[in-house]
Amino acid sequence: MCAKKVTIREVAKRAGVSIATVSQILNGKAMNFNPLTVQKVQAARDELGYKADHLARQMVGKQSKTIGILVPEITNSFFSTLVKGIEEELLFSGYISMLCNGGFNGAKEEKALLELAKRGVDGFIIASPSISDEVLKEVLQVKKRPVIVLDQKTTAERSDEVTTDDFNGGLLAALYLKKMGHTKVAVIVPDLATENISCRLQGFLTEFPQALQIKTKLSKSGGQAVVAELLEQNIEAVFALSDELAFGIYLGMRQNGKSIPNDLSVIGYDDVEMCRYVTPALTTVAQPIYELGKQAADLMIKRLATPTSPYVKRVLPVKLEIRGSVKVKN
Repeated sequence: MCAKKVTIREVAKRAGVSIATVSQILNGKAMNFNPLTVQKVQAARDELGYKADHLARQMVGKQSKTIGILVPEITNSFFSTLVKGIEEELLFSGYISMLCNGGFNGAKEEKALLELAKRGVDGFIIASPSISDEVLKEVLQVKKRPVIVLDQKTTAERSDEVTTDDFNGGLLAALYLKKMGHTKVAVIVPDLATENISCRLQGFLTEFPQALQIKTKLSKSGGQAVVAELLEQNIEAVFALSDELAFGIYLGMRQNGKSIPNDLSVIGYDDVEMCRYVTPALTTVAQPIYELGKQAADLMIKRLATPTSPYVKRVLPVKLEIRGSVKVKN
């Protein structure tokens, strides 16, 4: 015999609140209620084993409770950690995610975004620099879907944003190299520098305006490729604008029979998990990557609950994690 399906009315009765209150709390608007009320409703839901009928809710309320996420490279530790933060916050509020990996291919990413829109996602969290303003305009103004952009580009106050204090991050790296006595330094810059990476560079150049700038691909292989020039120019210390670049420099130095930090000091950026496991452990500017994802999801949930509220921009702090990849210059 099939078990009787628990209704929202029964949840409301058990919690001692109205059906409308239960509906709002279980549909992503818990922030509008007293925490004790939210706790009562969630407890009643769990005790009764209430399961929402998402298909019926989508037909009636025009919501899928699904958020599209677009990242350029999910195998990059930064983006995998970011997505974990997004998904945890979404799931807590009754949403699930639909993830697309763009592979740093602008055309592919734009197609993915438009396909997500066709599938009825309620909104988009975009962590890619490749999406054009035209496509963003299509999603924001024509498809009428909210967008959260983070850590990559600005949307000129057309959506909520989450980023980190990249200028200060670059400055922290420069000040530490100066403190350690380094004067002949280089900075490794991706071929296509996004707005956030450009801010890191600007912060660094305030202290080292004459630093050698070397452009390469934003990848481990890109970092590996610049080592020959670093050695040829007798560079003492290098600031890699992402940890991925720094890991490539580690490999290139080892292949050339050189060591870090004896032959070259290295500072990275991001503080992905692998920084603790390379030898020597990588000194890096730490971004709160997981929190960045949670904040993006939180803004999306709030935007869906109050679509006409003013746009919000959140800037999260960074800090320098000092490990073993920078030496004191004699």
